[in-house]
Amino acid sequence: MSELHKFIFEGLPVRGMVVRLTDAWTEILSRRKAHPYPRPVQELLGEMLAAGVLMQSNIKFEGALILQVFGDGPVKVAVAEVQSDLSLRASATVRGDVAQGACLSDLVNLRGQGRCAITLDPRSRQPGQQAYQGVVSLVDASDQKLGSMSQALRHYMRQSEQLETTLVLAADDQVAAGLLLQRMPVDGAKNLSEYSAQEADEHYNRIATLGASLKREELLTLSVDTILHRLFWQERLQRFEALQGEQSPRFTCTCSRQRVASMVRGLGSHEAEEIIAERGSIEVSCEFCGAHYRFDSVDVGQLFTTAEVQPPSSGSVQ
Repeated sequence: MSELHKFIFEGLPVRGMVVRLTDAWTEILSRRKAHPYPRPVQELLGEMLAAGVLMQSNIKFEGALILQVFGDGPVKVAVAEVQSDLSLRASATVRGDVAQGACLSDLVNLRGQGRCAITLDPRSRQPGQQAYQGVVSLVDASDQKLGSMSQALRHYMRQSEQLETTLVLAADDQVAAGLLLQRMPVDGAKNLSEYSAQEADEHYNRIATLGASLKREELLTLSVDTILHRLFWQERLQRFEALQGEQSPRFTCTCSRQRVASMVRGLGSHEAEEIIAERGSIEVSCEFCGAHYRFDSVDVGQLFTTAEVQPPSSGSVQ
């Protein structure tokens, strides 16, 4: 089962999380059996999902956190979406050959046009309220291409002036996993007020160095208990109850026939009728879950019926 573990370092300004996506991740891949993603794209999507869960859990945002990368490589866009209840989904659009062993820059940033975007879409938007989105390029301050998702997200954190964060991510066709370590603000925390900013930085840097030593195979194959013991056996950890079972990260798709119908209406009656005349029906497949929706001429006619039956004011049938 997929699981999420949170912990803090007692008396130190550092917190952390480990996520392991197993059934949630393999469910997503199983829906692509007919057209599986190339291995490097699988790994990219898995790392994005693991990162999305860690970031969503860290900010406790009521709504969807949507992580995207897009650019000028064979992967035109890759999307990982995590809701506040940790339901998740992911998809990628691939147009071209993907070389074995391709890294992030090979997939989306061949000519330096790659971008990473994080969108926070509130669950209940107020009138006029817009989703928040931050976008950064996939090159560092020295104009060097970023080769991994963890590098891209560290770059994003620095650009958005967030707290110092260390991310270690890994994925294969069975597991998508991630470790997050973050420096907490000292100001306002009574049990941490004894530290100066320099001392707090020193503690964080020591722990971040330990976390960054975690190898890909260790993250994919070892239990969370083993990982934390190997990395931080000399530190005092306070661990919280793991999110497992019904509370754990899980695959869910929000597509529906009603939503697709709204999309068809958005085409306008003229364009929809032209598609019907040419193809006999309008067919849409969800990129996230593979669900297939078909609208024939009768369905489309009903969508654009403007005459509505109004209830009689007298309450009697007329």
